Amino acid sequence: MNDIQLPNIDYAALSPLLIVLGAACVGILVEAIAPRRLRYPIQVPLTLLTLVAGLIAVIANIGKNAPVFTTKDGARVDAVVIDGPGLFLSGTILVLGIVSTLLIAERRIAPGGAFVAHAAVTADSKADAQQSREPGASEVFPLTLFSIGGMMLFCTAGDLLTMFVALEVFSLPLYLLCGLARRRRLLSQESAMKYFLLGAFASAFFVYGVALLYGYAESVQLTDINAAILDSDNAEVLLLAGLAMLTVGLLFKAAAVPFHVWTPDVYTGAPTPITALMAACTKVAAFGGLLRVFNVAFGNAGDPNRTSLLWEWEPLLTAVAIATMVVGAILAVTQTDIKRLLAYSSIANAGYLLVGVIALDQATGATMFYLAAYGFTVLAAFAIVTLVRDADGEATHLSRWAGLAKRSPRFAVIFTVLMLAFAGIPLTSGFAAKFEVFSSALSAGNTGLVIVGVLSSVILAFPYLKVVVLLWLNEPVEDAPAVSIPSFATGAAVTVGVVATILLGVAPQLLINVVESAGPFLAK
Repeated sequence: MNDIQLPNIDYAALSPLLIVLGAACVGILVEAIAPRRLRYPIQVPLTLLTLVAGLIAVIANIGKNAPVFTTKDGARVDAVVIDGPGLFLSGTILVLGIVSTLLIAERRIAPGGAFVAHAAVTADSKADAQQSREPGASEVFPLTLFSIGGMMLFCTAGDLLTMFVALEVFSLPLYLLCGLARRRRLLSQESAMKYFLLGAFASAFFVYGVALLYGYAESVQLTDINAAILDSDNAEVLLLAGLAMLTVGLLFKAAAVPFHVWTPDVYTGAPTPITALMAACTKVAAFGGLLRVFNVAFGNAGDPNRTSLLWEWEPLLTAVAIATMVVGAILAVTQTDIKRLLAYSSIANAGYLLVGVIALDQATGATMFYLAAYGFTVLAAFAIVTLVRDADGEATHLSRWAGLAKRSPRFAVIFTVLMLAFAGIPLTSGFAAKFEVFSSALSAGNTGLVIVGVLSSVILAFPYLKVVVLLWLNEPVEDAPAVSIPSFATGAAVTVGVVATILLGVAPQLLINVVESAGPFLAK
């Protein structure tokens, strides 16, 4: 019997993941050991310091381009791959995660914070009423760390089994977090249940696709699947069926049509800080996984002369991208709730990002730039949403926002800048991001997709500009909501998001140079 040979592990390359997931485990121990009154003051700095330490570890790994695991004889094992795009996506998730954590930690604007104190208490019961002003549950912080760690692993996974584990690691905490809203608890629990059930179906499609691809390539490593497409004589039906099912799982997380139906309800029902986390970080993780899978496994692996499945999956993904852009833009026009409007905006933006995915390595940098730019803008937008409040909590119906500029011109200006960025107005990050993706898609020959993207952007600009008109030109309603003075945490989140939105619009080359230096995915 041969002795089991343990692989060589590059712990330095693995350190960002080890820091985040290790601290998440420490956070769970804090919940089990520390007195309730001490948990919040321990968890908040622990979470923020962990994310900062993870970001430092990512920066320290810049320049690495190798698998984390190798065998004793030097052969690569692509369970986790550290390359330029993976490091950039991980760093983006960590930065956006820091800003999201500031929103999650907010407890001054709303008494007790956005989260229920005891999640197991029946909604609208007497016990639920008694806990209405108790401090919110602090277990949201280790759950957030687990989710962020899973997202980082999802972007750097080099084989499909590791990617599936990462998918579950970042999804399961989100299912819980979506159901922990302090107010409108039944709506929050309903959204969590919808997200969980639809996510379970999507995960089943994903893992079934992994099984079929293993049957075709006799490996789950992305590089081996790409090599099998070139060399294997196995039945192609396994390959095509596996690709289709795998894509369903990935597109669900990306909120692409027709796998988008969970998005509006979940964005509306979840606590707004968790909605912000999902809109920013989950979007980066989902498209990071899509980029890696289609560039490494089903693309040409950086070689334009290499055989690939491009001709098989490009028409289907093109149809999905067109439907996503059009459906998201049209349905956004009809929304009367700001959170649902941002949900359909997220769907439309998923379509624009799919344009970059279809262009493969020619648009990888542009797509990553788009993910970072959109992430900062949407975080700032949801941070503003948490500030507009009436007696029942957040005032999310757009009719309540009428004339807000007359009561709080400073925050109306900030929200106007964010809406203009979403609309893709020049000198904002939204314009720079769309320009980069569409230019790259044109270079790749996807002219039709770009035309649809531009037209849908014009449609999508209408609901954003409608909000701007509502803020500035309408008269305030009776008993209009107040704009709360932000605490340090919320103010910092808004400031970071708005500064990034303006800076990346005025000087996008600052981030574009970083993205271009990341290089292609490690595919050989």
